Amino acid sequence: MTKVLLLLALVCLSASACSDPDQERLKKTTLPTYDKDTGRLKELTFDQDKNGTIDTWTEMDAARPVLTRMDRNEDGKLDRWEYYDVNGQLQKVGFSRKDDGTPDAWAFAGADGKIERIEISSTSDMSRIDRWEKYDANGLVGAEEDTDRDGKPDQWETYEGGAVKTAAFDENGDGRPDRRLTYQEGTLVLIETEPLVDGTYARRVRVK
Repeated sequence: MTKVLLLLALVCLSASACSDPDQERLKKTTLPTYDKDTGRLKELTFDQDKNGTIDTWTEMDAARPVLTRMDRNEDGKLDRWEYYDVNGQLQKVGFSRKDDGTPDAWAFAGADGKIERIEISSTSDMSRIDRWEKYDANGLVGAEEDTDRDGKPDQWETYEGGAVKTAAFDENGDGRPDRRLTYQEGTLVLIETEPLVDGTYARRVRVK
């Protein structure tokens, strides 16, 4: 979306089809920066909500977008990051759950354009993801989490209708769940322990 808006802005700047107020606003807020040595376009700014304030900065490699940073609510802190691949196609979108101006979660879309998974870093480090969420057309369906930060998942969750259905935990560090909790409409109904090789549990305690 940002790529399209930026291209439209460039076209509008060079065409007489835009109204005078729009043209003046675009001239003031769509500002290119060029590499002094190569003359290639390095960055392009944009006013996405058309209020006269720059809220979008796109790192460019000539005509190809590389990374777009946005401050959509214009509070002085970045709140959206769009990453593009070598073909200039949107690859993933970053956002900040803490709203601190630093990305700590990244959303990836499937072939249908809808969110397929979200990767989260509790340390705001893209190279240290510790939670992986899976989505389908109905929303969140599952998640894995690395709670002890050793690089391996040790907690697994499934969701149904937006609520937790099961939560399983690796309590001895062997990479396999040792205990599983099952919920019904948000209420704990079953506790399973003593895992077997086939993935089932030898001990099942129903919670009344």
